Amino acid sequence: MASTKVVRLPWEVVGAVNPDPLNNVTWELYDLTKDWTQSNDVAAQHPDKVKQMAGIFLNEAKKYQVLPLDASAATRLVASRPNITAGRTEFVYTKPMTGIPQGDSPSILNASYTITADIEVPQGGAEGVILTSGGRFGGYGLYLLKGKPVFNWNLVGYKHVKWEGPEALAPGKHTLEYDFKYEGMGFGTLAFNQMSGIGQGGTGVFKVDGKEVATQKMAHTIPLILQWDETFDIGADTGTPVDDQDYQVPFKFTGKLNKLTLKVERPELTPADIKRLEEMERAKSISD
Repeated sequence: MASTKVVRLPWEVVGAVNPDPLNNVTWELYDLTKDWTQSNDVAAQHPDKVKQMAGIFLNEAKKYQVLPLDASAATRLVASRPNITAGRTEFVYTKPMTGIPQGDSPSILNASYTITADIEVPQGGAEGVILTSGGRFGGYGLYLLKGKPVFNWNLVGYKHVKWEGPEALAPGKHTLEYDFKYEGMGFGTLAFNQMSGIGQGGTGVFKVDGKEVATQKMAHTIPLILQWDETFDIGADTGTPVDDQDYQVPFKFTGKLNKLTLKVERPELTPADIKRLEEMERAKSISD
């Protein structure tokens, strides 16, 4: 038996979170010098080698804080990380800012939110991006297109849902408001290994100067994360367009932005929600 081997864990396992990853996993062993496709598990023939390599792996896993190992991929993907938005529900911007990474920008996924832009349109009209997050492969944008206000959700290229004002804005001060009411339970369901609270629908209302100009419902929303190589931009779009049919980057806003306010209201699980989710988790554990 050649000395070059690899130990592998069955990462493809799905289901309830594994509460004891150190003791109840099945280790596999392969001789890569003879079996590069990893089709012949030789762990049973070399228990001492499996034990040795498992010990090395677990020591490194503890050292770099990758434990516990479990099947909650979605939970880990959206786990909170240190950033300047943590714990905040209101964000105010008073001038253009571009290139803000997704991890340091407000997340509006699986939540209700309101975006309010106080702008000034010069003589001759204005156009351009007021706010975008994400881009061609998923995201949203608030902009003036040939003077008309537009709020556009790009649902990972599958479809675009748009709210549009009926006419171009006249010169002077204007307030644009997009208000979205989310209908799901939110990220909290992931703590119970349930994705039922995310990616649900809601209703968006678009207002111009306090007057409702467009209302429609989205049956589904983006559930976990926006395009990670795009950014949060105010006053221009520095990545790819949210909608290639409407504009090309940078599509700078030619009016004046006085203030942009984004308020986020995240759902909170009720005691009844928690009880129901716990019962579902127990039932799934029994069935598995």
